[in-house]
Amino acid sequence: MLRALKNFCHRPAIRFGLARDSRSHLRDPRFVSFVAQSNRKVLNTDFHDAVLRGRKLARKAFVVLLALGGAWIALESARALSVF
Repeated sequence: MLRALKNFCHRPAIRFGLARDSRSHLRDPRFVSFVAQSNRKVLNTDFHDAVLRGRKLARKAFVVLLALGGAWIALESARALSVF
């Protein structure tokens, strides 16, 4: 069960293209040249970074809520057992 939760919350950075490439600042220069030549609007990388930070924060909040829920269940179970 814990392994399933860990796999659910863990996303490998390399598979999703978030890992930094030590050879250069860009992972695929061909994509950058395509974007530059296609006259598209400039991508707002600050917004993308904010979205990634928000997802990370939401994932951590989810884990904290799970931990608090587990602690609450354990506390209520202890109280119920103490009655008997």
